[in-house]
Amino acid sequence: MTHFVELDNVTLRYGGEVDGTVALKGATLRVGKGEFVAVVGPSGCGKSTLMKALSGLWPVNGGAVVVAGREVTRPLEIVGMAFQNATLLPWRTTLGNVMLPLEIVEPHRGQLRRNRQQYETKARDLLKLVGLGGFEDKYPWQLSGGMQQRASLCRALIHEPELLILDEPFGALDMFTREELWDVMQAVWMAKQPTVILVTHDLREAVYLADRVQVMSARPGRMIHERRVELARPRRLEDTYRPEFTELTHELREHISQARAAA
Repeated sequence: MTHFVELDNVTLRYGGEVDGTVALKGATLRVGKGEFVAVVGPSGCGKSTLMKALSGLWPVNGGAVVVAGREVTRPLEIVGMAFQNATLLPWRTTLGNVMLPLEIVEPHRGQLRRNRQQYETKARDLLKLVGLGGFEDKYPWQLSGGMQQRASLCRALIHEPELLILDEPFGALDMFTREELWDVMQAVWMAKQPTVILVTHDLREAVYLADRVQVMSARPGRMIHERRVELARPRRLEDTYRPEFTELTHELREHISQARAAA
């Protein structure tokens, strides 16, 4: 498998050389094109920092980050991102929020005026894919938390990013809504096949969605365990009660417990 994302022995420090906080040290990761990888680990281990390094939002102090064959030295345009909070603009409709990246990212920015109808059709199709057909003209305050997060996923996907970075995207939602969005995310990934890196505290979520799960050490973070998920797709919520699923989550939990104990 071709490595679309490569982190080689990455160190990232916040603050000065002497009194700064080392968030990542010796972090190494390989992700193939079209692969869905989840990253788990103890709280504060540097999972979100890893996402900043991957997207180019924060420069690394050592090692290298390579995406699509190029070293990352600045924020990437080929990345779509979704976070724990949907952060939709309250003065924009659902459709307007979804189309926001098209006003920023080239080449879409230069083509938006003359191709607006095609782009709007694409945005509406995405909203239908996640169950938001008919809500295009609603404002964020008219949507539930789960619906806002669906719209946030569409916004992250509208410019067809080659890499999708998800940082606890369902963490603020109740369990039933969260599980519902697992199926939405799985359907989107199977339909679009972007490369996805998901940071999550939820081990069931990691196993349900990912092809492979990476476990990080306590801070300073690095990869200490890799587990491939061999469960067939599409996965269903009833699969989470199968012995092989629960055994896998318990295995990951044990590795995280060991990482905490070693801190």
